[in-house]
Amino acid sequence: MMVFNALRVLIMIAVGYTGFSVGMLVLPFWNGPEPTVKWSLVILLAIVAGLIGYSIAPPIISGLIQLARKFEAALNKIPAHDIIGGAVGLILGLIIANLFGVSFYRFPIVGPYLSILASLVLGYLGWSVGTKKRDDLLSVVSNWRSGKDKSGKGETKVLYKILDTSVIIDGRIADICKSGFIDGTLLIPGFVLEELRHIADSSDLLKRNRGRRGLDILNRIQKELDIKVKIHEQDFDDIQEVDSKLVRLAQLVNGDILTNDYNLNKVAELQGIKVLNINELANAVKPVVLPGEEMVVQVIKDGKEAGQGIGYLDDGTMIVVENGRRYIGQTISVLVTSVLQTAAGRMIFAKPKLAQKPNHLSLEVPSGV
Repeated sequence: MMVFNALRVLIMIAVGYTGFSVGMLVLPFWNGPEPTVKWSLVILLAIVAGLIGYSIAPPIISGLIQLARKFEAALNKIPAHDIIGGAVGLILGLIIANLFGVSFYRFPIVGPYLSILASLVLGYLGWSVGTKKRDDLLSVVSNWRSGKDKSGKGETKVLYKILDTSVIIDGRIADICKSGFIDGTLLIPGFVLEELRHIADSSDLLKRNRGRRGLDILNRIQKELDIKVKIHEQDFDDIQEVDSKLVRLAQLVNGDILTNDYNLNKVAELQGIKVLNINELANAVKPVVLPGEEMVVQVIKDGKEAGQGIGYLDDGTMIVVENGRRYIGQTISVLVTSVLQTAAGRMIFAKPKLAQKPNHLSLEVPSGV
């Protein structure tokens, strides 16, 4: 209320001063009554104008408040880096317009108008270019800060690893962090936490269990592991998909995305974002085997083709044993014949060593019977 009254008084003074200024402009050309009467009428005009301003101030203030709220709502919908880029471009445009304006003022009559026009045009162009080239501007600032960090002042650049929903639910990220292979700070976006909460509250039992598992993994990382964890509350209301929000956030903080989502991996790489895929890490640390090497494997079931047996290594790699069906339930030595790398993982083809005998009951018929 105090602010409202202060604005009302300011509007009254502004309108009253306008009335006084009009009276002062007319006064030299008024050949009527005496100067005392003229001044009295000018003062009366200022008072009347002030009262008019005081009476019309409430709708003006209400209109200004509504306009400010609409402007604030429009700004809230614009991403922060767009505003920063546009502001930098606007400032540069106005600086250039001011430099040109000094020259334009020398032109008679139209000089001031050309200066105003240059400010409007170059200011708009600066804002437009700044919003469209925001990524380039941010990269320049980032590179400048990186150079400053390397100048020997002891400042270190924060390395962010952004977690997506799939890698949190997967759970292996906790063991990877515990092993010490992840450096920097784990950045958990607020919209990812919100998605986890929705999954945990789902009516579907499987989804609900997955969501709760993801929340338990986050609690374990925060409380038990010696790694920095930061919650990033900024959301991007102009973007609907979580994957697109993750890419935008990675661009904003210059961070890497931790995921096991194949589609997010490809989309992020197309936009120049570094992706750490834990599925690729799991495949990379699997033991390397070459044709001709000997392995020990337990045959646990039969394969798709006739006579095949199937076994698994400790890391889950499937081993297809030719003519291994008769060895089901046994642990045997096999020789690797070939290795096949597929999108789902690695498959090893092998054959039993010739010296082994299948473990089955045989009936010997005595001679002479």
